Amino acid sequence: MSVKKLFPVTQPLKGTLTIPGDKSISHRAIMLGSLAKGTTIVENFLAGEDCLNTISSFQALGVTIDRQGTRVTINSAGATNFKEPTEPLYFGNSGTTARLMIGLLSGFPFLSVIYGDPFLTVRPMDRVVVPLKSMGAKIDGRANGSMLPLTIRGGATKGITYTLPVKSAQVKSALLLAGLFAEGTTTVIEPTLTRNHTENMLKAFGADIQVTHNEIKISNKNSLQATDVQVPGDISSAAFFIVAAAIVPGSSLVLKSVGLNKTRTGIIDLLLQMGAHITISNEKTIGGEQLGDISIVYTKLKAVDIEGDIIPRLIDEIPIIALLATQAEGTTTIRDAKELRVKETDRIAAVVDVLTTLGAPIEATEDGMIIHGKAELSGGKVSTYNDHRIAMLGAISSLITKEAVVLDDISSIAVSYPQFFEHMDQITTP
Repeated sequence: MSVKKLFPVTQPLKGTLTIPGDKSISHRAIMLGSLAKGTTIVENFLAGEDCLNTISSFQALGVTIDRQGTRVTINSAGATNFKEPTEPLYFGNSGTTARLMIGLLSGFPFLSVIYGDPFLTVRPMDRVVVPLKSMGAKIDGRANGSMLPLTIRGGATKGITYTLPVKSAQVKSALLLAGLFAEGTTTVIEPTLTRNHTENMLKAFGADIQVTHNEIKISNKNSLQATDVQVPGDISSAAFFIVAAAIVPGSSLVLKSVGLNKTRTGIIDLLLQMGAHITISNEKTIGGEQLGDISIVYTKLKAVDIEGDIIPRLIDEIPIIALLATQAEGTTTIRDAKELRVKETDRIAAVVDVLTTLGAPIEATEDGMIIHGKAELSGGKVSTYNDHRIAMLGAISSLITKEAVVLDDISSIAVSYPQFFEHMDQITTP
């Protein structure tokens, strides 16, 4: 355990930060670069623990991957040359690695055994296992194959048409990756649009994929070909400092080259709705992904209801949005976010526990929370639940508390934002 004590700031936050690479895109770049024949170079790769576990998994499948800082070079003979792993594949705490790899490994005619840390081991995998079994994959493990560890005997799968019962880009992506190797066409229908990084990158690597509104079709017609990937800054990581500037009076921050994919920018739309002073500049598109600089200047905020189709566009940001809501005038109600209960931890319960400990008037509901603002936060010792987003929530909270905040364990932050405290120091040092 690594305990950290943080003190309130006594001055506005100022400065410019370059946010580390997007975690979702970094995972997918390694996966598709490994499947593609040739040399793929990934720039601005997120060297967090989750993404490093993805690299290790493909190295175990016989792919040559070299990492120098945030630059990754992948040399692959193509998916048809993957070899059966001699040892179980370890995914650590990464739900993205687990769910996407279950789909991908379902396409290969060999045995794979996969496992994770104790926290990943209790997260549900049936949402991907059930449709993959209907494609013909042989998957078994704990709780009838719904929890890790799992064994996967892939190959000889057939395309299906599947309507997602949950708003999950991970489930969608798992089926699309399985569809790359299945006989016929795989069609995924999503009632609510979720992040589309997988579709964008599959197109860039030459897959036979068609996207029409909420319907995605993919086949095994095309082999993937190597292409270089520039990973934008992660908006889910940027969100913590966006909120920091929005709640500390007098603050002004600029966050450089952040991903602005429309399926991920719900937090920007929300902030504008709350009355925030936020602007975007230097916009461009690289490899099908939009990015730009985000500027945020402190101003008073008003409470809003957060529900419906915007939820998948800001699901990972809800923990820090809850802190934001404590500083808005009025009552904020978050609904339709039941998916938070099956993240790295039950994030609804964890957020309510942390903010209640710090003195915020907040209550949990079955699918969200109710937050009353504007609230004074006191301070105290909080549990981070071994969840990187809960740990960073606690750290940003300390900027506005009356007393110090003590985080019981900050080691989980390395999963997605290894430079987090370095960047926090950068904007809080006069």
